[in-house]
Amino acid sequence: MKLVISEPKTGKSYQVELSEDKKAFLLDKKIGEKVEGSLIGADGYEMEITGGSDDSGFPMRNDIYGSRKVRAHLGKGVGYRPESKGEKKKKMVRGNAVSSETSQVNMRVMKEGSKKLEELFGKPKEEKKE
Repeated sequence: MKLVISEPKTGKSYQVELSEDKKAFLLDKKIGEKVEGSLIGADGYEMEITGGSDDSGFPMRNDIYGSRKVRAHLGKGVGYRPESKGEKKKKMVRGNAVSSETSQVNMRVMKEGSKKLEELFGKPKEEKKE
């Protein structure tokens, strides 16, 4: 499982690959829940789960409960961008809980620790500019 940790103050994000034993602490956590950073090696940090995606690439939505995969009738929001006003479609999305099928979890730093994230996880992920 991959964690993408974003730091709102600097606008940078860091990718962390979780081992199988550390992955267990995230199971059944929901979008919006707070997580202690010490569980992933960031002592003193507090983070909030903001979303994620499963192993097939389907995004997690906060308004669908559980970890199930479902074809939801969407009008806007995560997983669907309408082309015209009022347009709705059925799209495949995941629920708001982290499960064993989740491949990526997005998190936001809520409270900083004593060390900077760059020291703990290395350089942030850089975007290609063309």
